[in-house]
Amino acid sequence: MVIALVVGSTALVALGLCFLFYRIYYTKYYSSKSSKKNVQTSEGQDAEKGVALSPFLSKFSSIKLVGMKECVPIIDYKQIEKGTNNFKESNILGEGGFGCVYKARLDDNLDVAVKKLHCEKSQYVEKEFENEVDLLSHKRDQMDSQKKMVIALVVGSTALVALGLCFLFYRIYYTKYYSSKSSKKNVQTSEGQDAEKGVALSPFLSKFSSIKLVGMKECVPIIDYKQIEKGTNNFKESNILGEGGFGCVYKARLDDNLDVAVKKLHCEKSQYVEKEFENEVDLLSKIQHPNIISLLGCSSNEDTKFIVYELMQNGSLETQLHGPSHGSALTWHMRMKIALDTARGLKYLHEHCFPPLIHRDLKSSNILLDASFTAKVSDFGLAVIDGSQNKININLSGTLGYVAPEYILDGKLTDKSDVFAFGVVLLELLLGRKPVEKLAPHQCQSIVTWAMPQLTDRSKLPNIVDPVIKDTMDLKHLYQVAAVAVLCVQPEPSYRPLIKDVLHSLVPLVPVELGGTLRVSQVTQQLFPIDSTVNCTQ
Repeated sequence: MVIALVVGSTALVALGLCFLFYRIYYTKYYSSKSSKKNVQTSEGQDAEKGVALSPFLSKFSSIKLVGMKECVPIIDYKQIEKGTNNFKESNILGEGGFGCVYKARLDDNLDVAVKKLHCEKSQYVEKEFENEVDLLSHKRDQMDSQKKMVIALVVGSTALVALGLCFLFYRIYYTKYYSSKSSKKNVQTSEGQDAEKGVALSPFLSKFSSIKLVGMKECVPIIDYKQIEKGTNNFKESNILGEGGFGCVYKARLDDNLDVAVKKLHCEKSQYVEKEFENEVDLLSKIQHPNIISLLGCSSNEDTKFIVYELMQNGSLETQLHGPSHGSALTWHMRMKIALDTARGLKYLHEHCFPPLIHRDLKSSNILLDASFTAKVSDFGLAVIDGSQNKININLSGTLGYVAPEYILDGKLTDKSDVFAFGVVLLELLLGRKPVEKLAPHQCQSIVTWAMPQLTDRSKLPNIVDPVIKDTMDLKHLYQVAAVAVLCVQPEPSYRPLIKDVLHSLVPLVPVELGGTLRVSQVTQQLFPIDSTVNCTQ
């Protein structure tokens, strides 16, 4: 029944489009024919020849014409003289080498521009006049002659589109119908109710049929709280991977020996925590990308909410750069790979999500690294839809050092705000410094303020690079990354590049083996250092 309705409605739409295009052509074609009969010329001869005037002039039947030059109306000179107030100087719109352009008002209060050419000044002026009139008149004729061809193409392509839509709707219906049937057999919940509804779990969780679920939040599995409590050893301190303003992230082992990360949010601490929980679960349930963290499920217990993610074995970029190892596990090429991965994740949010998303809290602690150091953007609690935000309904949020200046000053939030934050992360990778350094008890300095004067000086730049990677890269590549970072952190948003342009700049700097296009003939540094064992942190 559904397929029949879809096919029928699509066919009706196709017929409607064909009829619409036919009506447009019919109206334009016959209105141009009728306009020939209404144009008054001094002798009436040109109208009888069937020469159509321009659509604009045909509306003004009282304009006095003295003839036709091919298909171009020849307007009475006296009318032009009168309309320009005898070519009064105040009517001049512009001047050229061989004359002026005047503003003129013809009959029917038609305001026009009149170019006055003095042919006696040069032998080429007359030729230019003939050439311009000839070309501008033929442009319209060519358009008229192509109308039938265009209509034929439109009708044909519309029919093809209709057939394609029929096939597409059939495939969507077929896939959903049979995949939902299949999912019913494989998903075990505590009462079996959600499985009977045909709700498909995320691809990751569907492999682990023994995980106890208590329901579904739209398309997100709700995992039994007791299983999370058990998996974290009752939220033991030694299982903490990281801490935030409203809770901690724990490592947990669920059934089937599935290691996951669990974010525990204390909603009683703030009215915004619940909103951030709902926002993150809603957005991540709709996003699937290799460089964006995967949502596995959620849970709740009284005023406490839980979000379950895939576990990232190498923790956050912040821990890698500013933790005990001080970036020793990250070579130059690995850092460029991380920057490239992050740019790809942002590009997906900005250009491939519908509607587009702004992350709003990109920082090194929200860039997580898996076992192969693939970077994934995480923490979507503050993310917003691009274009939906304004000063009234969006609270100023973000992290000091990463927030774009225009967002702080006037609340203006765009995708360029994420680009600024990305620029700060790029500086962290390049320099090994924190986004904000404390100089005195009440005095701080941002990495942008400190680095900007030296980033643009090629003699100073090699001296401020992170000592861990100093002298391990091609200087040309170093200068290029520094230039990209400088553009990203420009105070004026319009001067910052789009994230896709940043991506294109970074791809040639990353070896093919790590996802770029750089072919390294002889790698002088280890891409994955042997002695870089890192404890799992999130």
